[in-house]
Amino acid sequence: MAATAIGLYVCYLLALPFLPALTWALVLAIVLYPAHRRVEERLRNQNLAALMSVSIAAVAVGLPLIFVAQQLVREAVNGATYLEEVIRGWNTDAFVSGYPRLSAVAQWVENQLDPAGTVAAFVQWLTGQSTSLLRGSINQAVMFVLTFYLLFYFLRDRESALRGIERLSPLRAPETAYMLSRLAETVHAILIGTVFVAAVQGTLGGLMFWWLGLPTPVFWGLVMGLLAIVPVLGAFVIWVPAAIYLALEGSWASAAILTIWGGGVVAGIDNLLYPMLVGSRLRLHTV
Repeated sequence: MAATAIGLYVCYLLALPFLPALTWALVLAIVLYPAHRRVEERLRNQNLAALMSVSIAAVAVGLPLIFVAQQLVREAVNGATYLEEVIRGWNTDAFVSGYPRLSAVAQWVENQLDPAGTVAAFVQWLTGQSTSLLRGSINQAVMFVLTFYLLFYFLRDRESALRGIERLSPLRAPETAYMLSRLAETVHAILIGTVFVAAVQGTLGGLMFWWLGLPTPVFWGLVMGLLAIVPVLGAFVIWVPAAIYLALEGSWASAAILTIWGGGVVAGIDNLLYPMLVGSRLRLHTV
């Protein structure tokens, strides 16, 4: 029993690096199955149909990710450089001349923290991250290729895989089929709900950018929508720097409006729409 436990743990360690690719391949296989089935009926060849479905999915997923990643890195460097220039050209004495109590605080901040130097160091660090970014991009590229490599076999060999699950399942065949159908419904509900909510968040953010006169609102709305899908990130990655930019430009009212809109409406709409969309499809109670 001890040897079996050790063996299972070693197998877990071996499989751990591949779990993200395995999970995404399974999700994509469930989502793409209806379209792939139509492709398979037309081509009459399982290998060719799976290859075509995987190729279309890779292009549809990969190109937007590469484009958005490049734009975000470029805009981050440009934004940090702009922030450094603004801070260096900021006349602190003129700004706090009418507020004697703030003058000492501003002087202490300037002497102790050196905001311009801090931002300059951040710009240098961000620019110097190209090597690590490239290394991380290579790792992500390997995971990306592995995901679609697994997806090919999930699509091609799905029937034999399902039969294997039925043989291994302790449940009866109808019960196993029901569980698998519920799993597919759950994946569809979560994915559709996430994409729809992200589209709403991106639209709301883009509309506010347009109303405030910020550049390229359609593009930044699209980026906010894509980032809203990522669990760790979100639309705030775009609207928070935009609010800081407006504040530094002296548009305090616009910065406040964007902050309230982004923090209250764009971020809060997720908590309103997502339970309604996903919960209803999964037949979950409202609570």
